[in-house]
Formats: sequence, structure tokens, C-alpha cells
Amino acid sequence: MYELDQKYIERLETLATEIQESDELNQYLEEEEEEDFIRLKEMFEPRIALLYEEVAAENPLQLIPLEELLLEPLFEGLFLPKILGYSVLRGEINEKVKYERPQEHFKEVLLAICNSANFDILKKRIGQSIQIGFALSSDIWVTNLIAPIENKRIRYFLQGQKLDKYRRPKERYAGYIRYKKQFISENFQTAEFPENIGQLKVLYASLKSFLTYRIKMSFNNASIIPPMKEFLENKEFHGSVEHLHLMMIYGFFFELNEEDKKHIATILNKVRKETPDFSDLFFEFVLELHADPEIKLSPEADLQMAELIDFKQKDQLTEYFKLLNIIHSEGYNEEKAQEAVKTFYIQHEGLSIINECVRQTIFQYFRRFITNLDTEAYTDFFEITKLFPIYMGIFANQKFNQNLKELSMKYVRKLLKRYTDKRGKDYQDIKKFVSRTFKDFEFLKDKEIVELFKTRRKKRTPSK
Repeated sequence: MYELDQKYIERLETLATEIQESDELNQYLEEEEEEDFIRLKEMFEPRIALLYEEVAAENPLQLIPLEELLLEPLFEGLFLPKILGYSVLRGEINEKVKYERPQEHFKEVLLAICNSANFDILKKRIGQSIQIGFALSSDIWVTNLIAPIENKRIRYFLQGQKLDKYRRPKERYAGYIRYKKQFISENFQTAEFPENIGQLKVLYASLKSFLTYRIKMSFNNASIIPPMKEFLENKEFHGSVEHLHLMMIYGFFFELNEEDKKHIATILNKVRKETPDFSDLFFEFVLELHADPEIKLSPEADLQMAELIDFKQKDQLTEYFKLLNIIHSEGYNEEKAQEAVKTFYIQHEGLSIINECVRQTIFQYFRRFITNLDTEAYTDFFEITKLFPIYMGIFANQKFNQNLKELSMKYVRKLLKRYTDKRGKDYQDIKKFVSRTFKDFEFLKDKEIVELFKTRRKKRTPSK
């Protein structure tokens, strides 16, 4: 458990004092009208939210201590409905659409709301959170949570949140996804770093998800570096796949100073030397990163990792990153890089994992260029396709060709939505280009090309 910085504690104490001394709270206590509590909420919840957002962005490992302080009665239950939702969504979900582990923090927050003097008002904002949280938990866990509650009214309320429709995994998943969308723009992710191998197996998935989320959102991760370095140093973890994966995420994507780079490089190359099949394990995760739509394994990330690799160690990792340095520095569209790829590729088995990583590296260049291309710049698309035959010839790989086809067809369909005048120059240029080159690439057959540019008749509206 991480401690909350004193500066945040002091700001919370100030907020608690202002809440207790506010005219809005006094009015609510005197009149006990819901409108008065709403005014209290409108006055103070935005200020709590600002503090929460700051901690989530700069010190995300301190979110749980922050939330636990907000459970104190002095805050009158303000912001707790939000925190309850966060606690529901943090849990790791398994293939049965159930929590992998019991969510004790969800229980802690829910019981704090139930014990709040303002429960009757707060309960109007927590029904869906409880329904999803209960649906994802085991029946025994939910029963054990509700049973000790002495207040019958609260107990009956909670029992009413166990919905029969969520007994079916399909409905449970659909409900979970709908609920999750409500929080899509909010940052509440946190994690716990393991201290032993048993904890590593349990916490790995949630920690990996947390780190990839931080990378995707481009947050400042300076506060995560110290515990990350401590994690990397733990010799009990060395050689495990989980340690390697998290080390790779850190090495590829974290913004590191020279001292931090030297630190991870020492550990990475030590583990690399001591771990059998290290290169294969490394390449397997590279492919996983390439396949992850949430993460961009960019040339910059490759070059950062290349800095950490000790090229004196003679293995496939050294070969691979020497090639990447050529591709990224020379440019994949340059003959020198193309010759380097060709020479490297024929030295390894066609379907080997290292060759697949090379194919993915080249494909990502094409993907980044074409997906970011405006429809007005279609001549740039014509130009880049001149590189297709070069790499299709080097790789002689059907999957690579199919990926290029799908990427190209997606862009062409976007062009055809933009340029609808069949007599216009733009449409005719696109049609001529696709008809000639897509046939040469064996992306489309003659019949498919005719079908692509065929005029679609609009359905007649039946006359009344």
C-alpha cells in the first residue's frame, strides 16, 4: 500500500473543514431537504474531483489511500458514488465474466455509503454500480457482504440489486460493457506492484493493463519509475515471463533519463544472458504489442529499446535490433534498408518468429502512413504502393499480402465515399489506378474490380 503525499492530505483536510463549516451543510442538516444536499454536492464535488484528477494523473499509485480518506464521515459521502464506480471497474474479469479475485475495495466503499447518514440520497446514484459489481462477484461473496448489515431497509435495498438477468454470462458481459462506457473519459486506474513471485502471478494482468493504459494516454509516469525499478531489481522475478513483459513495456515506452536507461539495461542484459530462449520470449511479446490496438510500437520505441540492448551478446536479439536501427535510420523506403531486410530475412526461416517481427515492423510503417492519409492526398497512396511489390517479393508471405490488401481496401472505400462523381477526374484516376495495380498485386480479380466500381441502383420507394 502506498501512502498519500502530505500535500494531498492537507488539501483534503481543508476541504473537510470547509464542508463541515459550510452554509449548505448547515441548511441541509436543519431542513433535511434533498435540494440542500444537491447544493452541497454542486459546491464541493467539483473541487474533490479536481484533486482526484491531479492524483490520478501524477501519482496514480496513491489513488486507493486517497479514496479511503474520502470515506471519512467528514466528507458527507460526497464523490463516493463515483469512487464506487471506479472500484467496480478496476477488478480483473475472467472468461466467465466474473471477478478473478474478490473486490474488497468495492465492498469497503459500498459499506461506507451504506453507513453514511446521507444514504437515502446517495443510494439514488449507486444502483447500477451495485448491480454490475454484484453481477461480477460470486453469490457467496455478495451474501456474506449483505448478511451482517443490521438495518433491514439497507439490506433489502442491496438484495434488490441482484438482478436475475445478469446470471447469464452474455447478459452480464453486455451490461458490463454498457456500464464501462460511462467512464471511458475518466482516469481512475491504479495498481499494486508485487513483492514476491506469488503476488506477481496474481497481480501481473492488472499491473500490465495499468501500465499500457498510462502509455496509451501519454501521462507523466515519473512517479511510477521508482517502484518499477524496485520491481525490476527483485531477483525472485528474474526469468519469469511476467517480469520480462513488464520490463519490455517499461523499456519500450517509458520516458527514461540516462541513469534509468543504464539501470534497466544492466538488468535486461543480465536476465537475457541467464534465461534460456530469451530471444523467442522477447519476440513473442513484440508480436503481442504489435497486435495491441491500444499501443503503438513505433520506430521511436524500437530505437529506445535498441539503446538498452548489449550488442556484444551474440544472439538473435542483437541481430534484430541492428536491423531495426538500419530500417528506422535509413527509412524503409530506401534501397539500403530494403537490401538489409532482404539479407536478414533469407538468413532465417520464413515462418520464424523473428521474421514475423520484421514483417510486422514494415507493415506498421505502411499502416501508420495510410491510416493517417487524407482523401485529398490519394496520389500519396498511389506513390507508397510502389513499395508493396518490393516487400511482398522479399517476404513471400500470404498473411503480409493480405494485411496490405485489407489496409488498402479500407482506404480505397474511403476514397469512393469522398469522390462520387463518376465522370470526375478524381474518381477516374482512382478507378484506373485500382483497376491496374490491385490486379497486379493480386488483391482483386477482374470481377471484383468491376463490382467495386459498379453503380448501385437506389431502391425505389413503393408508391402509396
